[in-house]
Amino acid sequence: MDGKTLEAMREALRGPVVGPQDPDYDPARRIYNAMIDRRPAAVVRCADAGDVMAAVDFVREHDLEFAVRGGGHSGPGLCVVDDAVTLDLAPMRWVRVDPVARTARVGGGSLLADLDHATHAFGLGVPAGIISTTGVGGLTLGGGHGHLTRKYGLTVDSLVAADVVLADGGFVTTSESEHPDLFWALRGGGGNFGVVTSFRFRLHPVDTVVGGVTLWPVAQIREVLRWYREFLPQAPEDLNGFFAVLTVPPGPPFPEEIHGHKMCGVVWCRTGDPEAADDPLAPVREPGAPAFHFTAPMPYPVLQSMFDELMPTGLQWYWRGDFFDAIPDDAIDVHAKHAENLPTALSTMHLYPIDGAAHRVDAQDTAWGYRDAMWSGVIGGIDPDPANAQAIRRWCVDYWQDLHPHSMGGAYVNFIGADESHDRVEATYRDHYDRLGGIKHRYDPHNLFHANQNIKPSG
Repeated sequence: MDGKTLEAMREALRGPVVGPQDPDYDPARRIYNAMIDRRPAAVVRCADAGDVMAAVDFVREHDLEFAVRGGGHSGPGLCVVDDAVTLDLAPMRWVRVDPVARTARVGGGSLLADLDHATHAFGLGVPAGIISTTGVGGLTLGGGHGHLTRKYGLTVDSLVAADVVLADGGFVTTSESEHPDLFWALRGGGGNFGVVTSFRFRLHPVDTVVGGVTLWPVAQIREVLRWYREFLPQAPEDLNGFFAVLTVPPGPPFPEEIHGHKMCGVVWCRTGDPEAADDPLAPVREPGAPAFHFTAPMPYPVLQSMFDELMPTGLQWYWRGDFFDAIPDDAIDVHAKHAENLPTALSTMHLYPIDGAAHRVDAQDTAWGYRDAMWSGVIGGIDPDPANAQAIRRWCVDYWQDLHPHSMGGAYVNFIGADESHDRVEATYRDHYDRLGGIKHRYDPHNLFHANQNIKPSG
């Protein structure tokens, strides 16, 4: 983009357009994953839906490359492209709650922290994520899972409408009754179909939850995973618990004697009455005495933000994921092998349960292709030091290659790694892929929106 084109864009838009010569260019181009260091031609901070429409028109008419950034948490950095235009929705951070209808309208640049704060005031919430700095947009369009999935389903299961700017610069509101094919595709199809400037969610009762964590020495991982694979699917849906391997961070609530130790464990979230006499976590000693067990009532946004300081913006990240319908003994052996070789203090593996309410939605009702999966797994190599970037990537890839044969073939689209093939995208959508390609052809026939885990138009 030359200087004349940059100035023309500034004149066309209401929000600021940040170019390479501007003093705030470097902060404007940074995203959550510091392993991504790309230099866009401009960063457009869209003030509103009108700005998004004008920006889409501008990049299309000038034949420019572009990407869309909501919260900036894209692991492979799909929200920023060298020499392209980034449409940054960060100024569009707002949430409006209707406590009578139990719905919330959410701006396209909002973070989970914004959504949780606004809805918690009314004792309501949306099942979405585990880190409050995550963008609502990217998480939702990928399907979305988190602490409340077993109780209330995927994030897209609570989506009731969305405002979308299309590839031709037009604006539509989509729902079950308006542009239903587009609405179907948005619920899991990623950012392939347009720029979502606002979402409307159905809200659910959630106020104080019982949050906590149970840890065992990593040497006990085989016993713990065999217990977990049987225990959690049979547990009440009020109880969610994702499995993790980790190095214990130095700080509360963990006692000093286990700081820096490699552990496996479960992070819990229990909805319902915090004072209930029946304790569904009573069986946690069955696989062996835990090294640490802590639970306490807490506001839901506290649990949602519990890992924010541990995982701030600016770390080196490389991740890959898969869906699983079971955790067989051979897969447990893989977990044991790689958990004992965690390469850095922040590197981890999570298994998120996606059963319960998520299984009661028909497989054909949304673009999410794995309603029969039990867990969504992610392996994350993480470290603050760029010198360790290759080491964390190598550990992640080795772990994934050993574990993938035990998977269902596809992955949560937001967990697909930066350098994986297009076959992984097709595997993620299974037999929905062809239908998604047809919808893509209708709304974006020239694949303007391709800086994503791309679904190709098929006419």
